[in-house]
Parts: sequence; C-alpha cells; structure tokens
Amino acid sequence: MNTKISIIALLVSLLVLSPAGFALDLQQAKNQGLVCEKVNGYLGYRKGSASAEVKALVGDINAKRKMKYAQISAKQGVSLDVVEKLAGQKAQNKTKPGHFIQTADGKWKKR
Repeated sequence: MNTKISIIALLVSLLVLSPAGFALDLQQAKNQGLVCEKVNGYLGYRKGSASAEVKALVGDINAKRKMKYAQISAKQGVSLDVVEKLAGQKAQNKTKPGHFIQTADGKWKKR
C-alpha cells in the first residue's frame, strides 16, 4: 500500500513540477506587465525582452482573436479593420488598473 501511495505522490509531483505545470497564462502575463492590449485589438509584448513563452502566448491568443474578428466581420458585413479597432477600444477600456495598454503612438501606459 505504501508503495502505491509513493508512486502516486511521485507522479503528482512530476506533473506539478513539469514545464506544463508552469505554463504562463494571459492573466499572469498581464499581472507581470509582460503584455499589453493594443489599439488594434491584439496583444503586444515588449520587443527584445519577451521570452519565447510570452511570444508563443501572444501569438496563440492573437491568432484566436483574428479568427473571431473575421467571423464577426463577415457576419456584420463590416471590414476586419473596423472590428479590430472596436475590439481594441473595448479591450483597453476593460483593462484593469495596473495592467498595460499601448497607445496609438506605440508607447506602453499603465492604467
């Protein structure tokens, strides 16, 4: 019985300590100031200082956003650019104090 418990504990430890257990999510990235909401409806990260993990997270989320924006664009009969800009305004307005947004001139600003 003790052997089974030891094996289970070891497996749980490996799972918790695996790289997947430490995967960065959007909320963590925002809390750490690693990403910002841009005016164009997509996430941004600081060039030259972002890890591969941050870049992958931003790329994944932006790809999903673009697909959703394209669906909305087609359904509403408006250009993708219009949907992106409206989504950007909405995302920036919903950004929590202490998190970053990117201004039209490309500067990062803390809300």
